[in-house]
Amino acid sequence: MKRRSFIKKSTSATSLLCMSLTGAHAINTLGSTTNTNTFKLNFAPHIGMFKHHAGNNPIDQLNFMADQGFTAFEDNGMKTRPIEVQKSMAKTMVDRNMTMGVFVAHKIYWKEANLASGNIDKRHEFLNDIKESVEVAKRVHAKWITVVPGHVDSSQHMDYQTEHVIESLKQASAILEPHGITMVLEPLNFRDHPGLFLTESPQAFQICKAVNSPSCKILFDIYHQQIQEGNLIPNIDLCWDEIAYFQIGDNPGRNEPTTGEINYKNVFKHIHSKGFKGILGMEHGNSVSGKEGEKNVINAYIESSKF
Repeated sequence: MKRRSFIKKSTSATSLLCMSLTGAHAINTLGSTTNTNTFKLNFAPHIGMFKHHAGNNPIDQLNFMADQGFTAFEDNGMKTRPIEVQKSMAKTMVDRNMTMGVFVAHKIYWKEANLASGNIDKRHEFLNDIKESVEVAKRVHAKWITVVPGHVDSSQHMDYQTEHVIESLKQASAILEPHGITMVLEPLNFRDHPGLFLTESPQAFQICKAVNSPSCKILFDIYHQQIQEGNLIPNIDLCWDEIAYFQIGDNPGRNEPTTGEINYKNVFKHIHSKGFKGILGMEHGNSVSGKEGEKNVINAYIESSKF
C-alpha cells in the first residue's frame, strides 16, 4: 500500500463527520471495557484502520482507538480536511488524551525533481506549503510533519542535489523552529517508490546533521528500510540521535506486525529499551478484511508488545 492510497482513503471520511455517534465510543464492539490494553509504546493508528468496528465517522474512529488503549493517532491527509473537521478531531484527541502524529506537509513530487533540482520556484512552493502546514499543526496540536524531498534530478551529480535539498530544509527549519514543530524526513524504498531522492537512513542522517536544526529529523519507516537496507536495529542505533518518529509495516505486504518477516517484538523491545517516548505510526494495511482483520491488528500489537 502506497502513501498516496493512505491519503486518498483517509480523506474520504471527512464528509461523514456530522453523523450521529453510533460507533465505538457508544458501544465498544470488541466486547471489552475502555482502555483495556496498555501498550508500552505510543502506537498511532490512522483513519480507516478500524472502520468496520467504528463506522466511517472520524470522531467515532478516534474514540474507538482510544477505547482500545491507543494513545496516539496519525493522519497523512489531515491538511486536506476541512478546518471544522480538523478542529473537531483535535478536540476529541485532547478529550481522549491522544497525541497527534504526522501529516504530510507539502506536495510530494513522485515523478519529477523539485527540491533536488535547486529550482527556486519549486523551493518557494515547498516553503509556502510548510508555512501553511504550521497553521494546520497548531490547529490539531501536531508536533511532527512529514517531508519527502521528491524525485532525483538525473541531470545533476548527487552531491549538488544534496546541497540543494539541504538549503531548502534549512530555510524550512527557520520557519518551523519558532513553533516547536519538527519536519521528519522519510526515506522511501526503491521498489514501491522508484527514482526518489531520499532512500536510506544514512543519507537522511547526513542531511539532518548538515541542516543542524531541532526542526529537521528522521522518520524511520521500518517497512521501507527493511526493503531498502535491512539491518534494522544496528541502523536505528547508528542514526538514533536524529530519529524523531517511527512508522510501522511488515514486509512483504505492508500489513500489521506478525504478518511478514520482521521480528517486530525484538524491534519494539529495542526501541523501548532506548527510552523512546515519541510516536510509532501504524502506516500499514490490514492483512484480513472486515472486523476480524481489525481484531487481528489489535492483537498483533498486543502480542508484539509482550517483552
